[in-house]
Amino acid sequence: MAISAAMVKELRERTGLGMMECKKALTANDGDIDKAIEDLRKNSGLKAAKKAGRTAAEGKVRVIVNDGVVVAVEVNSETDFAAGDANFGAFADKVAAKLAETKEADVAKLTEGELEDDRMALVQKIGENVTVRRAFVVEGETVGAYLHANGKIAAIVELKGGNADVAKDIAMHVTAVNPRVLRPEDMPEAELEKEKDIIKAQPDMEGKPAEIVEKMMGGRIKKFLKENSLLEQPFVKNPEQSIAQLAKEAGAEVVSFVRIEVGEGIEVEEVDFAAEVAAQLNG
Repeated sequence: MAISAAMVKELRERTGLGMMECKKALTANDGDIDKAIEDLRKNSGLKAAKKAGRTAAEGKVRVIVNDGVVVAVEVNSETDFAAGDANFGAFADKVAAKLAETKEADVAKLTEGELEDDRMALVQKIGENVTVRRAFVVEGETVGAYLHANGKIAAIVELKGGNADVAKDIAMHVTAVNPRVLRPEDMPEAELEKEKDIIKAQPDMEGKPAEIVEKMMGGRIKKFLKENSLLEQPFVKNPEQSIAQLAKEAGAEVVSFVRIEVGEGIEVEEVDFAAEVAAQLNG
């Protein structure tokens, strides 16, 4: 397939590598960016790549913390401009308030009736589609939450013991660092195998005896797990202390966490407006 400049640009932004290297990797993988990244990690020793821009679907997250309960909801719009509209904000607040009242995390049930009427009226008013995408309800012995100042990223943490301030601190860490799992043993086997394949294919592994490769891979997998497991990560406010140590000193145990980012996982089709206009003129 033809490799577009936009594809090369995205791969460069995600890897920091040169244009020709990125174009070559894309060509070898028929334009599949994720596969190209895997090849680049294998062949160039690239340690990691930035995640694809998953916030093209705009909107806001709303969070409400009550005694022993945290609720959060993601409300989406088509543009960031619409998400900043006062009417959009009022609707998002109303959805969050109903979620706090009902604890109904099924979005279809949460928004039926009056909220759906309000949503439709808002769509007519601002001229953009508006959706209530996800709702979360977390109850526990000790719960805390953190909402980033931009209103697009939030996290909820549940503890056994401890206090709300510690839970909030850990939630803030989650928004900033984005751990994949709570503890190393929680990492899915498929993710581990994928990482092992990447490590084995890196240039400094070439020609080494199998036992040396296994030893080196063991160390790198251990590092990978430490970097991606919440309890093993250094606390953002005090890198000398791990999250596990922070919790222990507060007399707490981290039970679970959830991180919410606006537009996460939504694929948005990129429109070539010039091509679209040309097609209309020709057609």
